[in-house]
Amino acid sequence: MKSFQKDKNKRTIDSLRKKDLIDFCKRVDIKFQNIELLEQAFHHRSSVNENKALKNNERLEFLGDSVLGMVTAAYLYESLDNPEGDLAKIKSAVVSEKALAPVALKFGIDSLLIMGHGEEKTGGRQKPAILADCMEAIIGAYYLDSGYKAAQKYVLSFIIPAINEVLQDGLKDFKTLLQEKYQKISKKCPVYELVEKSGPDHDQTFVINVHLGDKIFGPARGKNKREAEMLAAKMALDNFDFQ
Repeated sequence: MKSFQKDKNKRTIDSLRKKDLIDFCKRVDIKFQNIELLEQAFHHRSSVNENKALKNNERLEFLGDSVLGMVTAAYLYESLDNPEGDLAKIKSAVVSEKALAPVALKFGIDSLLIMGHGEEKTGGRQKPAILADCMEAIIGAYYLDSGYKAAQKYVLSFIIPAINEVLQDGLKDFKTLLQEKYQKISKKCPVYELVEKSGPDHDQTFVINVHLGDKIFGPARGKNKREAEMLAAKMALDNFDFQ
């Protein structure tokens, strides 16, 4: 599989770009045998619209999402004795777009992204969804290049601190907390609105607003409806005056 991927993704990378990619690898403590795979991971789909010779990172993202989920789930299962419901909440929190995007910025992924001019002009380098997708694409590329053990080590380098942070803050069901607080002052329930659903069946994005009376909080984006609702609920908890 590795030799096939090498041939399939082979393209000329200029010396300055190659240096940037190698510097990135050193920064996050990974090593690619096939640097072209890593390069592909940074290609947003908008870049392909302007250069048909390129391949975008969507397939790598699809693969990386599964590797990320597997590594995280296995670590949680082996490290914690919590019931399944708790493990699911922790996993949802640490692999979410909201959690991955800041890590991407910390790693300098925003500066390495390759995208079309239109996406660039609309602030694509700072969009959480694009940053999180690139994180997953890099995981997928690294898995293809160096195998599961190497990808596992890379994922755990940023997932373990994120898990520890969630455990330190306590397991929070933001929807339940919001409903309890809002019902206490209004005798009503929050209303969640699905604003948008996009993407292929295997990689959908849900956009949710939550209504507290005439106040609207959002939009929040998640890989599934529950994750988006949780993030919208947290926005409401952080910004609504419950006095």
